[in-house]
Amino acid sequence: MTRVTQPTVAVVYHSGFGHTQKQAEAVAAGATAGGARALLVPVAEAEARIAELNAADAIIFGSPTYMGSVSAPFKAFMDYTGQIWYGRGWANKVGAGFTNSASQSGDKFNTLVQLATFGAQHGMIWVGLDLLPGNNHSKGSVNDLNRLGSFLGAMAQSNNDQGPEAGPIASDLETAKHLGRRVATVTAQLTAATQRELVEA
Repeated sequence: MTRVTQPTVAVVYHSGFGHTQKQAEAVAAGATAGGARALLVPVAEAEARIAELNAADAIIFGSPTYMGSVSAPFKAFMDYTGQIWYGRGWANKVGAGFTNSASQSGDKFNTLVQLATFGAQHGMIWVGLDLLPGNNHSKGSVNDLNRLGSFLGAMAQSNNDQGPEAGPIASDLETAKHLGRRVATVTAQLTAATQRELVEA
């Protein structure tokens, strides 16, 4: 009987004011709850810890949305991975993404598109959010999961005049946890299938 190896899920993120860090921590907690070994990698440490990212089975990317795009530090990290891209080093890894901004929309979708395109360029297998939208009917509320109605990745909103102690709110953090769990589950399934193929080959 083949023993399935515990997958490793890396969460690499930038957080300018601490709000996106809280979201990243929730994603990592969800991955752990889903049975994965979760690694939190602030983008400032990503270059020094690139071997950990290269060895991970899945990488979840997180950035605040600034001016309708990922933040400058996160974009610098994306550009840094050019040699990995060229060598197909992340091909067939699982990928996913999340973002936070002060506005309800804030053009966060554009950031998720940017992250998903980045994953596609690397040949990654992108995992979106499988939750139905919340807070979109008369009985809904901001306490619903996926209250911002995203599918490409997890979105959160944090007021720009309050610190991370006040936001993202609990439902956004639970949505982030759900994404982390889903990535862990999908990664475990793909890892198990790959191991079976190797045994049967």
